[in-house]
Amino acid sequence: MDLVRYARWDGEHDTTTGNEKGRGHGRRHPALARLDVLVGRWTVQPKVPGVGSGWTEFSWQDGGAYLRQIFGMDPIRDTAPKDWQANTPSSTTAVIGLDDASGEFTMLYADARGVHRVYQMTFADGEWRIWRDAPGFNQRFTGTLSEDGDTMEARWEMSENGETWNVDFELSYARIRTP
Repeated sequence: MDLVRYARWDGEHDTTTGNEKGRGHGRRHPALARLDVLVGRWTVQPKVPGVGSGWTEFSWQDGGAYLRQIFGMDPIRDTAPKDWQANTPSSTTAVIGLDDASGEFTMLYADARGVHRVYQMTFADGEWRIWRDAPGFNQRFTGTLSEDGDTMEARWEMSENGETWNVDFELSYARIRTP
């Protein structure tokens, strides 16, 4: 189909892209409001001896159609476990979008190591869940937001067979408040 032939601009709306003048993709889906509590900058502290801290920042993109997460970390110390020294990315980017038919979120993830993954995600009642089922390397994340929304305790788990799960590592998030 030749999309250019079907596109029209009526001064407010481009029918090909869905962009409204000055507002990204138009009206934001109400389910995306569940993620507003994540918006902002956070310190991230893995609970792994010898590993330093990092930060993550969440911001809305395209008029609120997508939530973007970026992450950075201090250089890995020599005192960190060998697995962490070999496998920890220095930076990551994730883009979170909504499937309005199912009400579930999908996260597209990429990091400085060249790793690219697709995760499923939910966020409800202060619990943030992320997971992916992949042969030989299943992953799941659970984070619990404090009542004031300023801290979160979380853990990543992994499974080779999708049945027996082991904690990969735990981490804490703390919102960075600006004066």
